[in-house]
Amino acid sequence: MKNNLQLNRRHFLRSSAALIALPALESLGFRRFAAAAQKSEAPKRFIFLNFGWGVTQETWFPDLQQPGVNYTLPPALVPLERHKADFTVIQGLANKYSMDGHSGSTFWLTGANRYAEAGQNFHNSISADQVAAEQLGVGTRFASIQLNGGQGIEADGHGPGLSLAWDARGKPLGGQNSPIEAFHRLFSNDATSPEKQKALLAQNRSLLDTVMESSADLQRGLCKTDKAKLDEYFQGVREIERRLNKEEQWIGVPMAKSTLSEPKPGVAGKDEIQLMYDIMLSALQTDSTRVFSYRMPTASLLKSLDIPVIPHEMSHYAPGPKMEASQKRDAAHCGLLAGLLDRLKAARETDGSRLFDHATVVFGSNLRVAHTLENCPTLVAGGGAGIKLGHNLVMPKGTPLCNAWLTLLKGAGIQLERHGDSTGVLKELLA
Repeated sequence: MKNNLQLNRRHFLRSSAALIALPALESLGFRRFAAAAQKSEAPKRFIFLNFGWGVTQETWFPDLQQPGVNYTLPPALVPLERHKADFTVIQGLANKYSMDGHSGSTFWLTGANRYAEAGQNFHNSISADQVAAEQLGVGTRFASIQLNGGQGIEADGHGPGLSLAWDARGKPLGGQNSPIEAFHRLFSNDATSPEKQKALLAQNRSLLDTVMESSADLQRGLCKTDKAKLDEYFQGVREIERRLNKEEQWIGVPMAKSTLSEPKPGVAGKDEIQLMYDIMLSALQTDSTRVFSYRMPTASLLKSLDIPVIPHEMSHYAPGPKMEASQKRDAAHCGLLAGLLDRLKAARETDGSRLFDHATVVFGSNLRVAHTLENCPTLVAGGGAGIKLGHNLVMPKGTPLCNAWLTLLKGAGIQLERHGDSTGVLKELLA
């Protein structure tokens, strides 16, 4: 091969039956890209992990009288001991407008007031993961990926089986409900030819154009309420157009290749969470996406731990079997999280730095225990947001949870002034 051969950034090996993407090999003319990668900072990543039904408050939270770095790990967090210097527990956080423990994680990342719209009994706003995705997801195949722990009451215990993600209109975003769904979404190529994919996109655009033209006549003579509804509809159409544009950019580009084997169907509980973590790591390493949210299962986790207690009863525990079940659940979650942090630290960026140093991992719940919505369990790890790590950070009671999201987003370079019910960044969290 000639030294002066000019190659496209995406180069492929072709045969009559296969198209395989090559890595950026310096010998094939990618030296300039390799040099640029060495000079440029690795991209920021976000992983939002939510578990329903709260925690065992007596054994999960560090002592309020031991703020700072010199605190004793509570029993529930002991599985994370090897990472103690690399995560911070934030206490005192709550969503101002959360008034119902049965609303689940619906408002965990939004901080919205469900009664903000007059005459409506439900309103939501954009979630923190989608704020991150709007800026971090521009150059990736998937702006974000939403993972759900099963469906219905299995997913959260206090609400429908929705993902944690809500778009700019306050509408829920769908997600993958199992490891096998997530794997195929991220790593399985579409068998449809590029030409047919383009034709389908063109057809969808034609339908949208027709709808928009037909709707122009409707706007005349509408009342204020109907105009608002129509405007919301137009926002939805624009969102579809945005997704179509992104899909078009990736037509003909092979999906990233994962080192993982295709998951077997029916995996649940502890094994499901482990597999989802593996899939997340593989997707981040291939830069398929930079933003994840995962609404983790509870009922199937308990079953996989041989705990004969249902989540709702466990969350209303008293000393005895139910409290022991809650503590065992906490230990399992923290053990799995420790394994994820191990792997994020072991994974290397193109510049040799750890993936962990450019990622922000949020681990928490929308409530503390039973229906108590104060002092939401919140643990943050990773160096992606430039925050203090290794601390037991005790904030004043009722500090907006969205202040934490605002701090993390701004720390990762996301441009915004406020989020949800935030009142400002947590200065105490800044490094």
